[in-house]
Amino acid sequence: MTHRPALFWFRNDLRLEDNPGLHAACATGAPVIALYILDRAKPHAPGGASLWWLHHSLKNLGEALAKKGITLILKEGNEATTLNDVCKASNASHIFWNRRYAAHDIATDKSLKADLTESGLSVETFNGCLLREPWEVKTKTGGSYHVYTPFWKALRNMGPARPQPLPKIRKVKETTNDVESDRLEDWNLLPENPDWAASFKENWTPGESGARSQLKEFLKGPIDHYARGRDRPDCEYTSRLSPHLAFGEISPVHIWNETQSAMAANSIDANAGEKFLSEIAWREFSYSLLFHYPSLPEEPLRQQFSKFPWRDDPKGLKHWQQGKTGFPIVDAGMRQLWQTGWMHNRVRMIVASFLIKGLLVHWREGEAWFWDTLVDADLANNAASWQWVAGCGADASPYFRIFNPMTQGEKFDPEGKYVRKFIPELAKMPAKYIHSPWKAPQEVLEKAEVTLGKSYPFPILDHSEARIRALDGYQQIKSSPE
Repeated sequence: MTHRPALFWFRNDLRLEDNPGLHAACATGAPVIALYILDRAKPHAPGGASLWWLHHSLKNLGEALAKKGITLILKEGNEATTLNDVCKASNASHIFWNRRYAAHDIATDKSLKADLTESGLSVETFNGCLLREPWEVKTKTGGSYHVYTPFWKALRNMGPARPQPLPKIRKVKETTNDVESDRLEDWNLLPENPDWAASFKENWTPGESGARSQLKEFLKGPIDHYARGRDRPDCEYTSRLSPHLAFGEISPVHIWNETQSAMAANSIDANAGEKFLSEIAWREFSYSLLFHYPSLPEEPLRQQFSKFPWRDDPKGLKHWQQGKTGFPIVDAGMRQLWQTGWMHNRVRMIVASFLIKGLLVHWREGEAWFWDTLVDADLANNAASWQWVAGCGADASPYFRIFNPMTQGEKFDPEGKYVRKFIPELAKMPAKYIHSPWKAPQEVLEKAEVTLGKSYPFPILDHSEARIRALDGYQQIKSSPE
């Protein structure tokens, strides 16, 4: 008897271990077909840096699946049309996928499930991306949380939906596959002429194996410094798991359990472990916001900010994007982003505050730039975090909290190591002046071989004046109704 195959649709879950949808497909005992669809026309399609990561992640995934007897089919096109076509061509009887939480994705998935079910196919969906579904973490009155701390406490008490990660799938029955696959190389996901991602491979190992290695290395030692050291961009104390999470190469359940096990065995500092888990929970909070407020990527949660007097400043925006603002900690962050596809979280807050409250440029401009240049671009995190800095989101940083780039640099990069790494033209500046080189005496600048306005720019704004301007803008909307 020939079994009709089960089809698993990969999305942001590019892994074999702890993958509920893939696990369920393999548990049917039928031959399994794996599918990935690239839809460049959908809202919030992957940006340039994400496409670089996607290429390498899919290559890794395809090789891992092949060892289990599963061929990864690649298709480019409209998600709904393509999935229907593959279902017909493969004669699949069961369809599995892990759920998504952006409004347009939910609409697509609901429509597809209804159509496929009506056609006589079995469709099953799972939570493969979060510790808990957004509708599971509720207030005492049954609503969603608007403030992070009580959300974290509620989630902490609940724990993950799965007590233990699901094991890697076993080898399955191979199937005669009549569905043609695109060639990954033909998708042209890697940049050429110029190859602006040339240095990415020096910083990252995309794929499930890379994710597991990254977590293992983090738990070996850096995590013990995490509670205090995570704010120091001049030190390597962050997990750097964010792109692996964004692409689902590792699950938050896996991270949670590994961290908890290490804490129970006293192999890591308990306070550091708790702080790390709370940051994993911030991602969950962002997804809760995205689910309950579908317009999060486009509109401020605090409606009064829709009347904020934003400035149109293409020149200032370009200086910010290129890391040429004249403020070293800001420029170092923007250059780290361009060179590595990633930026330290503390510096993300600094550069976001500079754009929003220094230049008065709309937060959506920064959100769009991060979406295109971050390898860990994540719709929920990106939107929630930009709104947090702008003061217009849930549990937001007050608008009048304006980061001073000089004092932030002095506090979190006291010796200037981070600045020197990404702004080599300031490499010889002494720590005393590296975060405000325009204050340095002429002899200090000459000794450091720095010529302001030539080798490194003068500041593009006066921070004190910009702060007053930002507060004036806030006063204009302060009395507006929410």
